[in-house]
Amino acid sequence: MPSDADRYREVADAAARAFRLLPAAPGELPRRDDPRPPHPARRINADPDTVERDLMKLVLTLVELLRQLMERQALHRVDAGDLTEEEEERLGSTLMLLHDRMTGLCARYGLTMDDLNLDLGPLGTLLPPPESGQNRT
Repeated sequence: MPSDADRYREVADAAARAFRLLPAAPGELPRRDDPRPPHPARRINADPDTVERDLMKLVLTLVELLRQLMERQALHRVDAGDLTEEEEERLGSTLMLLHDRMTGLCARYGLTMDDLNLDLGPLGTLLPPPESGQNRT
């Protein structure tokens, strides 16, 4: 059975391979003899009325992703018996408080928890679907 250090190294190597920059294909490079300046494929919609809400949506999405990852890690530690009963209680209370604060921030900016689940196209959604019995308000 591999050690934790080996598993972390394996995950780090996989992440490095996944995010490694690949060279552009010949058709993707601008031609040198083209007099037009390169233009971005998309423009940023910086509507002053929605920029704050959109920024909060992005920030809250990242926080929710991290919250769910921490929750899963905590469940693994509980299942493995790594925590005392007091640590389990404190961890559960902290995660519930964080979820309540997330719900409050979403309500403040007119968002729902489902609004934070970004659609990644063919990859599916960023966050896993809610488990049955969970309230996604």
